Amino acid sequence: MATIAELKSALKETLESRGVLGQLKARIRAEVFNALDDQSESRPALSHENLLINELIREYLEFNKYRYTASVLTAESGQPEVPLDRQFMANELNVVEDPSSKSVPLLYGMLAHFLNDSKGEKGGMMFLKGPSVPVSKENGFSQPNEWNRGDIPEPGQVAGPSNADPFTLRGGYR
Repeated sequence: MATIAELKSALKETLESRGVLGQLKARIRAEVFNALDDQSESRPALSHENLLINELIREYLEFNKYRYTASVLTAESGQPEVPLDRQFMANELNVVEDPSSKSVPLLYGMLAHFLNDSKGEKGGMMFLKGPSVPVSKENGFSQPNEWNRGDIPEPGQVAGPSNADPFTLRGGYR
């Protein structure tokens, strides 16, 4: 007859080999986070930039089957439960996709673009512009009620230069 230790070991090996153990641990972490999350503490409204950034991250997480991590991101950030439409995201980011790039998250294509396609201009360097929202000491960005009305992008617009040419994402990054 098998001992308790042998049964535990066999169960652990079986769950690991089926890929279930990692999922269970992630699910437990997500549930613990949800139980500890203080709903009485109000979160600042999402800026347009943070909404887009969070959506890029969520698309990446879900593509890689990090579902529980994505659920924690959604709960903690206040991101809408329903993902933003991919075409809407591409338009907001001034991205033109070719058919093969649509099989991977936008983040992969954007990274590949900057790693591979942009080496000719400015000696391979990319110059970054700061966010359109003023910086505060507490969290790096001001709260929406502190913004000047001119700093808030209108719906359907992204912060930053509007005259930038769109870049094309090509597939085959993964």
